[in-house]
Amino acid sequence: MSDCLFCKIAEGQIPSNKVYEDELVYAFRDINPQAKTHVLIIPRKHIGSCAEINGENSKIIAHIFEVIPKIAKSEGLVNGFRVISNCGPDACQSVHHLHFHILGGEQMSDKMA
Repeated sequence: MSDCLFCKIAEGQIPSNKVYEDELVYAFRDINPQAKTHVLIIPRKHIGSCAEINGENSKIIAHIFEVIPKIAKSEGLVNGFRVISNCGPDACQSVHHLHFHILGGEQMSDKMA
């Protein structure tokens, strides 16, 4: 998508603090961290949100969940981490490109909101 912020980041058109990349995914530090460690992982292919996951793109999502523990380990998140994806306006999805937040590096709150 030509006007998608995260597509532009994955393509290198907009600078980011890269944490990980391969042919399917790109991960970078969130510019407004909500925890000591806050990394976003996105598919390189534009998928709008979790609501658009289907049989044609689910292998990319499986790959994301294979990469998440590797990123967590490289970030030193040995005591655990949280993975979140906001889906749609009621969930406050601010960028309409599927992304997963990897949060950790400190004791997280029991509350999800």
